[in-house]
Amino acid sequence: MVEISASMVKELREKSGAAMMDCKKALVESSGDFEKAFEVLRQKGAASAGKKADRIASEGLVVGKISQDGRSGALVEVNCETDFVARNEQFGALVNELVDMALANKPANSEAFLAQKHAQGTVKDFVTAAIAKTGENILIRRVATFDLASEHGCIGLYVHALGGKMGAIVELESSKKVDADKLQALAREVAMHVVSAKPQFLSRSEVPAEVIENERRIELGKADLAEKKPEMKEKIVTGRVDKILGERVLLEQPFVKDQTLTIAKFLAAKGTELGTELKPVRFAMFILGEVAGEAKAE
Repeated sequence: MVEISASMVKELREKSGAAMMDCKKALVESSGDFEKAFEVLRQKGAASAGKKADRIASEGLVVGKISQDGRSGALVEVNCETDFVARNEQFGALVNELVDMALANKPANSEAFLAQKHAQGTVKDFVTAAIAKTGENILIRRVATFDLASEHGCIGLYVHALGGKMGAIVELESSKKVDADKLQALAREVAMHVVSAKPQFLSRSEVPAEVIENERRIELGKADLAEKKPEMKEKIVTGRVDKILGERVLLEQPFVKDQTLTIAKFLAAKGTELGTELKPVRFAMFILGEVAGEAKAE
């Protein structure tokens, strides 16, 4: 029998949100296979579909900035070791300087960002100097930069006011030129929704086939379907998977400020008001300590 360590149980609990005992039982049942154990918890209803893997125990800030013309945006997550340093004015100034550099230089990722030139040599050298001052390790965890690809539209930004722990940027495309302030405010509302509702994909067509198949396998394995006839089981599974995917897709999520409208319908209505067609092109969301990706239209 595979030995189940306390660290394995702890890691599974952090990923799934399930009770410690449930996590240990799932690991035993799956012979220590982490992903299979997570599926066992999902099938038993002990883990949420919305939970994401790869959480890290870290402090820091998520900071964003939009260019004056609204056509560019940057979002940066910088980690430190303690909340005390994260709330320090010097750390805040450091992170704001980093996001300014990201907006100006458009690095492709954190590695490219660290290699960029700086007055102190490179951005990495600049961060190293800050580490020496604070006495804590400082890490540029993630960076996302958007440049508006279309002729009309804007980049929207929202960073949660409580401690700078999460933020999002959204690229919104317009079919024609409209009031810039109104469009900017609208893009910010969509970014705020992203932070609140935490979508994983922009549209249904973007969801990978393996994600859909994995959800089908999990639903098929749930105990409440064991005695169902094959045709009934298939119908129920299809409905459940459809619901799960709808909860993860930005365009299908109910708008946080008006639950009667999906994001797609909300943007269609606002587009009618402004005399244009509006379409979200991509978004990036950072939650402090959590791995999150960028969703982009095909």
